[in-house]
Amino acid sequence: MTVSPSRRNTIALAAACLASLMFGLEISSVPTILPTLETVLHATFQQLQWIMNAYTIAVTTVLMATGTLADRYGRKLVFVVSIVVFGLASLVCGLAQDALVLIVSRFLQGMSGGAMLICQVAVLSHQFQEGPERARAFAAWGIIFGIGLGFGPIIGAAIVAVSGWQWVFLVHAVIAIATTALAATGVQESRDPDATHLDVAGIATLSTSVFCVAFYITQGPDFGFTSPTGFAIVATAVLSFVAFVLAETRSARPMFDFSVLRIPAFSGALLGSAGMNFSFWPFMIYLPIFFRSALGYDNIAAGLALLAYTLPTLVVPPFGERILLRFGGGIAIPAGLFVIGLGFLLMWTGSGVAHVSWLTLAPGCLLAGVGLGLTNTPVTNVTTASVPSTRAGMASGIDMSARMISLAINIALMGFILIAGISSRLSSTLPAALDAGRLQDVAQKIAGGAVRASDIPELSLTPAAEAVLQDALIHGFRLVMLYGGLSVWMLALASFLISGQSRARQHRPQSGNAPCCVPRSSS
Repeated sequence: MTVSPSRRNTIALAAACLASLMFGLEISSVPTILPTLETVLHATFQQLQWIMNAYTIAVTTVLMATGTLADRYGRKLVFVVSIVVFGLASLVCGLAQDALVLIVSRFLQGMSGGAMLICQVAVLSHQFQEGPERARAFAAWGIIFGIGLGFGPIIGAAIVAVSGWQWVFLVHAVIAIATTALAATGVQESRDPDATHLDVAGIATLSTSVFCVAFYITQGPDFGFTSPTGFAIVATAVLSFVAFVLAETRSARPMFDFSVLRIPAFSGALLGSAGMNFSFWPFMIYLPIFFRSALGYDNIAAGLALLAYTLPTLVVPPFGERILLRFGGGIAIPAGLFVIGLGFLLMWTGSGVAHVSWLTLAPGCLLAGVGLGLTNTPVTNVTTASVPSTRAGMASGIDMSARMISLAINIALMGFILIAGISSRLSSTLPAALDAGRLQDVAQKIAGGAVRASDIPELSLTPAAEAVLQDALIHGFRLVMLYGGLSVWMLALASFLISGQSRARQHRPQSGNAPCCVPRSSS
């Protein structure tokens, strides 16, 4: 049976949306089951960290490679294969009986998820090329992506309550079957005719550099940031990145075409990609901990409280697209980032009152969600519209690399800031109770959700110990909120300044690779 072009596009959009839903759920739903995994799988605190980090780090190692592979071998082919592998990896995760097996399968799940994510953007960019149609497609995709990331905590908690932790993973094995069928039916095959070779040097050097940076931040407190091991990891990261730059600048067909950074609209949007993941998305991992541990909510209540943070991301994207079409990316993206930062500073203020509650954080949560909704889909739309459609795989690879590399690094950085803040407050309030080594262990336990004095034997007899632990946790979170707000504001300013040229030219379209600031038709 012949499928009409419009129906085929609808099916392709459904496949991309389901894939984005799976990808987002596997980032945000897993934190809610970590306490259960600690008990069932007898996982250590470090293993629990890696169950979360393995997915994100794995995503960063494949993003650029996937863009190149999709351009060369076909975006539909790579998309379908990545969906199948993601479903199989999810099945292994759900059947895991050991923490190490779960960590390894999470890494495979992250690799396939990263490949799946890149292909979604490339497929939509190729299949929806007209401005209004393209805007609607990316808005729908952004909303579903937001549902996966935003409702993940409450969905994960509900799944555990109804069945068991295994179904947080197994559900994706089922969804992957339907997604594969939709992709096979609706997605048009496309590739870059000039992608004649695979940039192995670029793939290897970038992946090594990103992995070393994330590993250094995540594991640094264990082996020592200034230890020989720490210096060796930093040196490897730096040398790998230098080798990556050299490989790309000398390649006839680079995986990362640095020339696109000379397009102001693209560079400004790229800073928007990073900005969202210096603030909103990594904090999604930690905010449920705040609700559970600092405010005493159970998993379901914490998930419901998180809706103030996530619901605006589902409602606001169409307004973000309208602002993009009216004012261009040079205004829309920095404005969205600014609103995110304002929301974080309001959360910082609300968490500093005498009686912290969900209501004192709600205004900041809502505003941060509004800012994310104003930023997310315009960023994706501008980055892919700024280059020829034949290089959509490369452009989406750079865009999503900026997102996921900054996400992986900032998940680790926010965790580091949280633990450092807890440690500093404990050391000032309980100077004689704990030595330096034990202080780090206690801070990690508090950051992981253990805020009862009975969980920490040294403090079980300390007067008002529970209040001290809660105060330390809130202090750590306030530092994270301040970091998120100030960092995204700096990136908003940089995006505004860099994209100034595209704002000046927004009413003077040019041909070829000329900068653009609004979605346009690609040919």
